[in-house]
Amino acid sequence: MRQWLSLALLIGVFGCHGAFAQQADSEQPDTEIKVVNAPQDQAIAARLGEITAAINGLEQVDISVSAGVVTLQGEIASAQLRNELTTIASRLEGVVHVQNQLQEPLAVRSRLAPAAEKFREMLATTVQMLPLLLLAVLAVVLFSLLGSWLSRRNALLRRIGLSELATNLGMRFVRLIVTSIGILIALELLDATALVSAMLGVAGVIGIALGFAFRNIVENYLAGVLLSTRNPFAIGDFIQVDEMTGKVIRLTSRDTVLMTLDGNHLRIPNSQIITSPMTNFTRNPLRRFEFNVGVSVELDLVRVRELAISTLSNMPGILTEPRPRVLVLELGDSAVTVRVMAWIDQRQTDFLKARSEAIRLVKTAFDQAGIEMPEPIYRLHMVDMAAQNSSYTPDNSTDAPEATSAAAAISAPEVAVVDVSADTAIEQQLNDELKQSAEENLLPAADKKAVGKPAS
Repeated sequence: MRQWLSLALLIGVFGCHGAFAQQADSEQPDTEIKVVNAPQDQAIAARLGEITAAINGLEQVDISVSAGVVTLQGEIASAQLRNELTTIASRLEGVVHVQNQLQEPLAVRSRLAPAAEKFREMLATTVQMLPLLLLAVLAVVLFSLLGSWLSRRNALLRRIGLSELATNLGMRFVRLIVTSIGILIALELLDATALVSAMLGVAGVIGIALGFAFRNIVENYLAGVLLSTRNPFAIGDFIQVDEMTGKVIRLTSRDTVLMTLDGNHLRIPNSQIITSPMTNFTRNPLRRFEFNVGVSVELDLVRVRELAISTLSNMPGILTEPRPRVLVLELGDSAVTVRVMAWIDQRQTDFLKARSEAIRLVKTAFDQAGIEMPEPIYRLHMVDMAAQNSSYTPDNSTDAPEATSAAAAISAPEVAVVDVSADTAIEQQLNDELKQSAEENLLPAADKKAVGKPAS
């Protein structure tokens, strides 16, 4: 019995000892750092010394290795080399830790030494590339001269019919393209074509920025090119843009200069002229004026029409073909509105003078013929006084027979001779302005038969 108890006790002791041993093994790390054929400290120092000797700026580094710990001492040119050397030393086999005690020199001479070394290297490289550099400069100069020569050969664009401003713009593009080709050839000789992409990117960004900054200037310039190409007006033409009127003095690359009828200079941006409705009163020498007249509702409109037409037909400056016309425009409560129209030749007759004289003559003829041009009539109804005023008769009922008899006696009056010739005051000021001003003018010279000068 005692033997069995002893055997059980021994088994329990050995089992507990195995359990504790297994638990101790499980608490140890899964992997162990093993050193197999690790190099000696002298080998690490030698290898690191060979590396520092091959790198510029690391010749003055002192290296010591003890138990796998590398200690670096001495002076080094820059912090970048200091960090790089630490990285290299930590990568060597057998190195446990790196103590970097390197210091950067604070003396001015030591600081300038690397820069001087780089400058010498750049100078040596420049001397070696000097022939290619001369060829690159020669290519740029030759292509620039070629572009300048081609930019002066604008006869072909002139034959196509382009304006001076459009021709100059086209020649500038030709010069820019030819010069750019020379620059590309120079970059190819210098093996610097990678700069082209960078230059194009920078040029694109700069172009976008300048486009937003000078948007109005670019719009006016392009509008000036279109205006000089299309030629919608010439020097001396009387035009209207929106509510602005005047005679054209000049067209520049930015704006159009007009002289108003009161002698002032008016500058309109070219972009506004392109995008706004424009009326050219001079392009067609014939021009029609018109005005409205109100006559009594009791009159015979046919006789009124005949009197107005005969009056204008006898007026100097009015064309017989197309002949004057009178149209009934509107029928009102107290008057009938008629529109009187007549044509003139602006080369011989002034528009404003002719219209003013026509209004005067028509009024005189109507007055002499007894044609009434009534004012508006207002009727007041008094309800509480209707009985007392039952016998009241309006004045216009008594005037109707007189007006009718006057209309029956309509006859054309004698027309006095009035000056309606073309007014040349603005034209004289315009010509003086063209002679005195040295500002660019993209419009051709004025025609000898310009408006305001008598036709030969």
